[in-house]
Amino acid sequence: MAQESSAARPVPPQPAETSAQSDSAKEAELVARAQAGDLDAYGELMRRHQERVYQVIYHMTSHHEDARDLTQETFIAAYQALGRFRGQAAFSTWIYRIAVNKTLNFLEKKRPENSGLSLNELDWNAEHDPDLVALISEKTPRREVSLAELRQKLNEAMQKLSEKHRLVVVLHDVQGMPHEEIARIMDCSVGTVRSRLFYARQQLQAYLSDYL
Repeated sequence: MAQESSAARPVPPQPAETSAQSDSAKEAELVARAQAGDLDAYGELMRRHQERVYQVIYHMTSHHEDARDLTQETFIAAYQALGRFRGQAAFSTWIYRIAVNKTLNFLEKKRPENSGLSLNELDWNAEHDPDLVALISEKTPRREVSLAELRQKLNEAMQKLSEKHRLVVVLHDVQGMPHEEIARIMDCSVGTVRSRLFYARQQLQAYLSDYL
């Protein structure tokens, strides 16, 4: 009988570094270079996050010019404070926290005329968030015949929420951020995020009860 080959079996290749890990390492490198004065590195950080920061601010203000100005102010402030960034949270969380604080301060001084979420934005996210299906349902007969009116009422309802309650709806239901990241951005507990989101949805349901 032929002796079983004693040749060593090939060792399976080690799992490649995940895309998320690679991106995180790249971002950490960019932050370190930017902290050392590399403007190109900071420019790359801006390109990575500028659009999403802008979207968060825009959904809070519903004003493109204000959102552009606040986005610019956010990245200027972040650059000025970059030396104090220690990497205890992700750079994205840190930059969103700056953006949120600037936006909340702005809204305290000036309440825009049209603030809130569009109906289409909530619809799109309802497909990915079952909790929203009960709030905005495509099967609602009145909605099919009064789309423009419902959108107006939705914006009015969003206006009635406090800035912090509106913010959790924007971050979670529009931006799709998990509760944990929102908690880090808003500097509060996950439980607080959940309770604010629950309250905000309850309020929106109450405001829109005649239209859903």
